[in-house]
Amino acid sequence: MASVPSLASTVQQRLADALAAALPEAGSADPLLRRSDRADFQANGILALAKRLKGNPRELATKVVEAIGANDVLKDIEVSGPGFLNITVTDKAIIETLAARAADTRLGVPTAAEPGTTVIDYAQPNVAKEMHVGHLRSAVIGDAMVRILEFSGERVVRRHHIGDWGTQFGMLIQYLIEHPHELDHKDGASGEEAMSNLNRLYKAARALFDSDEEFKARSRDRVVALQSGDEETLALWQKFVDESKIYFYSVFDKLDMEIRDPDVVGESGYNDMLDETCRILEESGVAVRSEGALCVFFDDVKGPDGNPVPLIVRKSNGGYGYAATDLSAIRDRVQNLDASTLLYVVDARQSLHFKMVFETARRAGWLGDKVKAVQLAFGTVLGKDGKPFKTREGETVRLVDLLDEAIDRATAVVAEKREKVGLTDQEVADNGRYVGIGAVKYADLSTSAVRDYKFDLDQMVSLNGDTSVYLQYAYARIQSIKRNAGDRRPVAHPELELAPAERALGLHLDQFGEVLAEVASAYEPHKLAAYLYQLASHLTTFYDQCQVLSDDNPAELVENRLFLVDLTGRTLHQGMALLGIRTPERL
Repeated sequence: MASVPSLASTVQQRLADALAAALPEAGSADPLLRRSDRADFQANGILALAKRLKGNPRELATKVVEAIGANDVLKDIEVSGPGFLNITVTDKAIIETLAARAADTRLGVPTAAEPGTTVIDYAQPNVAKEMHVGHLRSAVIGDAMVRILEFSGERVVRRHHIGDWGTQFGMLIQYLIEHPHELDHKDGASGEEAMSNLNRLYKAARALFDSDEEFKARSRDRVVALQSGDEETLALWQKFVDESKIYFYSVFDKLDMEIRDPDVVGESGYNDMLDETCRILEESGVAVRSEGALCVFFDDVKGPDGNPVPLIVRKSNGGYGYAATDLSAIRDRVQNLDASTLLYVVDARQSLHFKMVFETARRAGWLGDKVKAVQLAFGTVLGKDGKPFKTREGETVRLVDLLDEAIDRATAVVAEKREKVGLTDQEVADNGRYVGIGAVKYADLSTSAVRDYKFDLDQMVSLNGDTSVYLQYAYARIQSIKRNAGDRRPVAHPELELAPAERALGLHLDQFGEVLAEVASAYEPHKLAAYLYQLASHLTTFYDQCQVLSDDNPAELVENRLFLVDLTGRTLHQGMALLGIRTPERL
């Protein structure tokens, strides 16, 4: 079905037509329409126009109002101040627009006019290492952006650039050769079992590496064997990767995220390109040799001593750094995946690295007018004390422990209501998981990505305030109203006069498509979270002020209010799904 024009776009068009009729000398002037607290909309464009035409803005505004004439969309237009237009739309226009949205499976949200291909790099754990709280934001923000961009019509290619290469694998593989059964387990091992195996082996290998010079020498030889493609070494390296994936996938499953095997392309996936990447950069003059290393220099990147800080593509000993891998990944994503946008969901502390990598890729011609690279930088997860989140012992918090605690807290909150709602044991367990994981995701996504935020589970699973639980309860309340409606059905009645709370809810519902377009283009999922919280707040006010299922109300009024409630539920469900958060039917 075709997308549904929002009220804002309809009003914008009516004003643009009136401007052209009243002031033909203005050309195609923009009314500069925006949402307003004083009326439904405010148009500010006449002030700039009056300056250009050297006229009186109030007089010009009055001419535009006269040119609009009577219609079924604009109820009232007031010329305010020096020439603003305060605009109120008709109740009929609100309900008719919402009815058109309700008739569409996409709620009237358009797809992008010119969709491209976005390769999104997110959720990048390291092989043979536990995922900790620092891995949370990349996974959660990245997953939300994948969903939002796909819904907008963009072709999205997921990439999980896992850390699966490097010198530590020489130590691990050598230890496994000398202790061949350390990773053995029964088929169907759990993620926890896989991780405990890897942890135990890593600690034992590290202890031996630090205390035994001969083992250290054998480990270094093993790195050379790995990098030169020795079959036995590669087979054991693959065993570490596979064991780690069992663990990764169990954590992502707990996060209610889909991670597909073909999307996992780690550092090792670009090994065969590194030499050619360096050759191209050197031959084109983008990179130069400096003290034996292959480097790229920048005028605006200097260290504390004032000297230029280069991007080192290849070290003086011939080894490759992260830059070589990242640049090879850009080549692959642009040339083989046909990307028009490269989106990196990466910690803000890596901003300088990516600034230099992107500029190098631009100089090499891999990025340009047709291909852009963007870092969706994110801040740090802090403890309640405002310091980086650590355990009492000062260790980094394991991600799986964090998620388990959130699920436990949420299950306790859900269980308190079980008798009132009549939940089964299975529903308590399922809803506890949806509420707990939703709470963690929403706390992250409702904060502007670049800001740090405090991880406070008490606040996250609260039924009050800006939390996912508040939104989930709003959705569950809607489903309860619909169940209690009996044979009464949601039907739009444009002929009815709307109460203030109905108007406010309706006008907010109409903004859904505009908000999603902004979120998709600016990569700002927190704006979708803010929209949904405001929607739930409007619903609460509506619910308090407008009885839905009252037998004292005319049938048309009940049907129209059920229509508003139903569309609110569908919008909440769709919006939360785009954030990767479930909305249980009963809570």
